[in-house]
Amino acid sequence: MPERLEDYSLSKQNRQGKNGGLQKVAVIGAGNMGQEIIRTISQHGINVIYLDTTEKRLKEIKKSMESRLDGMINKWGLTESEKRAIMSRIEGTTDYNDLAGSDLVIESINMRKRGTSLEARKEVFRKIESIVGKEIVIASNNSTLMISDLADALEHPERAVGLNFIHPSSNVRIVEVIKGKDTNRSSFDFMIRFIKMLDKRPITLNESLGNVSTRLIVTLINEACEVLMEGVASVKCIDETMKLGYGLQLGPFELADRVGVDKVQKWMDNLYFEFGLQKFKAAPIIKRMVRQNYLGRKVGKGFYSYEDGHIKKHLVTTTEFH
Repeated sequence: MPERLEDYSLSKQNRQGKNGGLQKVAVIGAGNMGQEIIRTISQHGINVIYLDTTEKRLKEIKKSMESRLDGMINKWGLTESEKRAIMSRIEGTTDYNDLAGSDLVIESINMRKRGTSLEARKEVFRKIESIVGKEIVIASNNSTLMISDLADALEHPERAVGLNFIHPSSNVRIVEVIKGKDTNRSSFDFMIRFIKMLDKRPITLNESLGNVSTRLIVTLINEACEVLMEGVASVKCIDETMKLGYGLQLGPFELADRVGVDKVQKWMDNLYFEFGLQKFKAAPIIKRMVRQNYLGRKVGKGFYSYEDGHIKKHLVTTTEFH
């Protein structure tokens, strides 16, 4: 039986929205992943309000989302009328007070500085809780922080749930849903139903830094770097081996470039700090690339060089960092 919006209230006593269903979702932070989450939610008929830092930033975000939808239209994946409908359900703001009335809040801030974003995210959680009702679920989309640590900032930590939309979320059909030590059953079940409503499969986890996806992909990227630095094979050959040999959508270096080499290093640093295991320690080439701003697609150069978002024939080699 198809899921209905009316099925997405936390309980009969705490129904949300004028029709008893999930009507509006708030997203805090609209970087690349935040924008994908916003688009996905709107495409499924739900109003989204997103919060970011400045009016200038809001305009940049709107332009970026429209550009992404235009790209889908050019590939026959969307019509102009569908684009208009999606954008009509999306609203930007710089004021936390505008989040009042949201039926779900997802924090997805993107911290560019090195180190953990724990304190910044906890402050966001406090601000959210001061605006929305105590029954509203507050989720955090991140891969290397514990949802329980974030929930410590809340008066009602039982409402906190961890999420991890995997990049690129428009193509990846799963979302990790993470239960913290205080997360109650109704909040967790609510998030599972919400993810299913987005036509994605929820992978339910007990919390652990890195979840499943990040812990495994970080070790793959690190080992690919070791193979490259030993001179065993080129970037292209390593990627093709993993794609054609094991059916990965992206090779480890293509994935690092798409995620952002600086973000990959941050994941590695956080995991190494937590577990102290050598497999999580960032390979020297990762560190050198970050220092020299070889960050991937977003700057046009990483393990590959890019032009108009497409890989050029020139490939980065270890000798460029000696």
